[in-house]
Amino acid sequence: MAMNYSPLVMDHFQNPRNVGKIENADGVGEVGNAKCGDIMKIYLKIENDIIVDVKFNTFGCASAIATSSMATELIKGKPVSEALELTNRAVVEALGGLPAVKIHCSVLAEEAVKAAVKDYYDKNGIEYDPEMFKEGGCAHCCHCD
Repeated sequence: MAMNYSPLVMDHFQNPRNVGKIENADGVGEVGNAKCGDIMKIYLKIENDIIVDVKFNTFGCASAIATSSMATELIKGKPVSEALELTNRAVVEALGGLPAVKIHCSVLAEEAVKAAVKDYYDKNGIEYDPEMFKEGGCAHCCHCD
């Protein structure tokens, strides 16, 4: 099935930003969905509560790669608190939209960022409200079934 992707989605798919791994990352988040096969891993380097570097590795479709790339661009250089505010809608809007059947990829990108921040908090003994990290993911979007 041919998808109608925006030029920006295609650019982030063909030329993804921030690909790679950060050795000794301050926070690492990995999420995936067995139904659609997408797996995202995001690495954070944090100094003085600012995300100074972020990298990702994603196994998945064009939308999964593009949303991972865009999510890293949206949080790089930002305070950790702003990264926690990243929503899948913000990722989709920044990419100029996604086909409806691919929205779950943006949800995974949001969750990967949150998982990396949670890992950072856990590693550093930083207290947080567990409600901030409730999982939703692709289980609540019905596009992968």
